[in-house]
Parts: sequence; C-alpha cells; structure tokens
Amino acid sequence: MPRRPTGWTLALGIALPVGAATTLALPAALAAAVDAALGHRPESGAFVRLALVLGVAAAADATAAAAAPACSAEATAALRGRLVRHLLALGAGGRLRHGPPPGDLAARLLGSAGDAGGRLPAVLGAATALLTSAGAIVGLGLLSPWLALAFFAGVVPGVVLIRLFLREAGPVFARYQEVQADLAARLSDALTGLRSIHAAGAEQREAARVLAPLPDLSAAGLALWAAQRRTAWQATLLIAVVEVAVLATAGALLAGGTLAPGALAAAAGWAALGAGLFEQVEALVAVAHARAGQARADELLAVRPAEPGRAALPADGYGEVVLRGVVVRDGDRVLLGPLDLTIPGGRTVALVGRSGSGKSLLAALPGRLRDPDEGAVLIDGVPVDALAPSELRHAVGYAFARPALIGRTVRDALAGAGPAEAAAARADGFLQRLPRGWDTPLDELRLSGGELQRLGLARLLAQPARVVVLDDATSGLDLATEHLVTEALDRATLGRTRLVVAHRAGVAARADLVAWLDAGRLRALAPHATLLADPDYRAALSDTALQTAAV
Repeated sequence: MPRRPTGWTLALGIALPVGAATTLALPAALAAAVDAALGHRPESGAFVRLALVLGVAAAADATAAAAAPACSAEATAALRGRLVRHLLALGAGGRLRHGPPPGDLAARLLGSAGDAGGRLPAVLGAATALLTSAGAIVGLGLLSPWLALAFFAGVVPGVVLIRLFLREAGPVFARYQEVQADLAARLSDALTGLRSIHAAGAEQREAARVLAPLPDLSAAGLALWAAQRRTAWQATLLIAVVEVAVLATAGALLAGGTLAPGALAAAAGWAALGAGLFEQVEALVAVAHARAGQARADELLAVRPAEPGRAALPADGYGEVVLRGVVVRDGDRVLLGPLDLTIPGGRTVALVGRSGSGKSLLAALPGRLRDPDEGAVLIDGVPVDALAPSELRHAVGYAFARPALIGRTVRDALAGAGPAEAAAARADGFLQRLPRGWDTPLDELRLSGGELQRLGLARLLAQPARVVVLDDATSGLDLATEHLVTEALDRATLGRTRLVVAHRAGVAARADLVAWLDAGRLRALAPHATLLADPDYRAALSDTALQTAAV
C-alpha cells in the first residue's frame, strides 16, 4: 500500500520544480539586466525581476534543503514500521525459519530501510536535475540553434557515461549491503554464544570467523569508489569541453553581431545548468543506494505471512488438542512425524524424549508458533489455522525457558498479571525489591534466569487460556521453588489442557499421560508408571534430565 504524502513530501514536491523553474529563469533575467545596464535595451523592471527570481530561487532551495532529510526520515520510519509489522506477522507459523538469519534481518531493518528511505528525495532530485538540463538546452536553442547544437555534441557521451555508472554501481551497492548483512549475522551469532566462546578459549578463531567478510566488504567499497572516481573525472572533463564549445560559439555569434551581450551571459548560465546533468554523480549514487536498499526490503515484504483465520472456538470446549497426520520438515529432512495424537481436554500431558526428538516442536504447534508442512492441528475440533488471531492468542498460553519481556516497564511486560499472579509464580519478592517496583523500566532490569521464568509464569497465569503450554518453563528454578510454583500452576490451571515439556521424572509422574517422542515419532502415549517398565523410556528420561542439568 503506497504511503500517503505528508507535509514534508508535498513541500519537497513543490520546492524542487519551483527551484528548477526559477533557476532556469535566472539566466534570462540576468541577460535582461545586463542589456539594461549597458543601455542596449533600457528596461526599468529588469533589476526588480532579477531580484525577485533570486529571492524565489533561494527560498525554494532552502525549503528543499529542509524537506529532503525530513522526507527521508519519514519514509525510513514508515518502511521500518512496515517491515517490523511484516516480520512479526511472518513469525506466526514459523514463516521465517527458511529466511535470513537475525543479523541479516537487523541489517535490512536498520541499514537497507535507511537507504531506501532516501529514495524519493534522490529520485526527485535526479529528475529535477534532468528537467533543469533539458530546459537549459531549450533556452540555448531559443538564443541560437548553433548554441544548442554545440551543447548536444556532449550529450550523447554524457548519457552513455551515466548509464554505464548506473549499470556498474547498482550490483556493487547490492553486494556491499549483502556483505554487511553477512557480517551482522556472524556478529549476532557470536554475541549469542559469547559464554561458550570464552569457555572454549576460541576468541581468536571466532573473531577471525566474524571478520572473514571484511575483504569482500573492502573490495565492494573500493569498486564503488573507483566507479565514482572514474565517472567524476570523466564528467568534469566533459563539462569543461561542453561549456567551452558553447561559450566559443556564443563568442563567435557576439562578434558577428547576431547575439547581444546579455545573451552571452544567458548562454553561459544555461550552458552551466545544462552541463549540470553530468555532475549528478552523487545524486546517481543516492539513487543506486536507495534502489539497492529497497530491493532488500522488498525481498522480505515479498514473503507472504500466514493467512489469518476468522473462526472461533466452541464455548463449551475443554481444550482437546488433536494432531492429524502432522509432518514438520526442514528442507528434505523430517523433524517431526508422521504424527497422530489426541490430547484429551482438561488433561496434563508431559512431552518426554531425548534432545532433538521434537518435544518443543510439538509444543509449538497448538499456538501456531510453527505450522506443520503436512497435516492439521485442531483445538476442540477447529483447525488452528482457521482461528482468528485474537481467538488463538486467548486459547493457547505459553511459558518458555527464556521468555521475552515486551513493553516499557515490568507492569507492561506482565500483561495484566497482578499481585496474586506474581505471588503464585513466586515473583512478588524480587519485584518488591526493584527500585521502582512494577514501574521499573525493562532496560534497567538485571534478572537471573529463574527470575525471568517466574515473570513469564506470572504472565501466563493472568491468561484464561484453555490450552497451557510449558516449554522448559521451570528449568531455572531450584527444586523447592519449582515445587511451590508447580502447585500454584496446578491450582490456577485446574481443568485446562496442559502440555509440559518434561525433563525430570517428577514432572512426568505428575502428568496424566506421557507422550514419549523418539526421533520425531510418537513412541507411546501412556501414564508414566506404565512406561517406566520400558528401559528405553527410562534411558530417554535420564538422558533428558542429564542434558537439562548440563545446561
């Protein structure tokens, strides 16, 4: 959807053509003033018109100088907002799982969007320069066809020069931004695994890996600089040749008596304006830069988000979750499935399995944090991809090992949770010790993993979801706190369907049923006590507990 023009955009759209018109009128006004001063054509209003043209041109230039950066800033903010909303929409169903890594997304959001934001001022500036040059050529032709012919001798090589520069600069800019994104992605990965890098003593190796794209970045930058330098000196030489040709022709016409002195001044002015077309290297660089940034933004915008549904859940449902023929892939590799599973409404099901068995992947399906590549997921008989987004958000609640806090303050992040929910999650104690309590800004928080998990659980308790998913949501708590929080969760979510990614035998033992996953397949669905007779199940549970303890 195109953005509605703002005041700054309109100001720029008016100031540029007005500035171009007055700039084109300036040589004519100067010619009249020169002739009046020399007495060739006595005209009392010539100097007034010259002053008026100069004043309007100055005002237009000042307006354009103020409007261009404001217009770029508005366009950049609008594009970044659009990209953020689009990326958040793509997150539903895991549409970004095959897309660019987080560092690349950040580079597109910050760098590419900023470049694309300057597209309109750059294009308008280049177009205005083109029209100004065309008008100057017309002015020369009105003075004398010989002047226009002298100017046109340099037009053809000038156009070829511009086309060659655009053809060369566009791919170089695209390559430069791609390498920047690669560098950002590598840095993002390194920051995520910083503790592991330090623990392994791999700082030098990791630094070398992160900085590996620098030679490519340097090569792209040097190639762009070389293209600009080559085009700049060629354009400067061409301008000098064109202006000398026009002025020599005008001098000959003046000597022959067919051109007035004022017309000579006008010819010099229009020749400079016409040749200004070949000086637009910076404007062309800005256009190429903006086009490359817009292309990278458009790549993201071209990825279509999951279509939102409009259905609602039946009011009398109990949160039954059904998976029918579910298959989840990563390329050609099957991560989960084929899987058929029915989780009775109001029951607690523990998801048990070795690392990589698909526990968290299965837990992501009811809330559409990941859509299956095949099959269907239903809640109370309604496919989750048919549910309206607001209906799905109210129907399925999540708590994670590292919950994200959203908003400006703790109160915003808890999303409706009050003192009762905070107390049930055992978060009230450290919240009271915060410098500003619930109104403490999130960027001032310094929380442990367990404290962060308790905030996530408090937020979950405030949500009247009929399906509750706990994905490793108590792994950061000590056993005593986990026991107290689990009892509070059991009371608060009594009668709701619960999916719990289990890493401890005690969690599996408290569940009504255990869904035992093995290499993405459902090995069994039975009570924990029944499965304990199987040594493979005991080994899987022991393996999971050991991995959790290591983390």
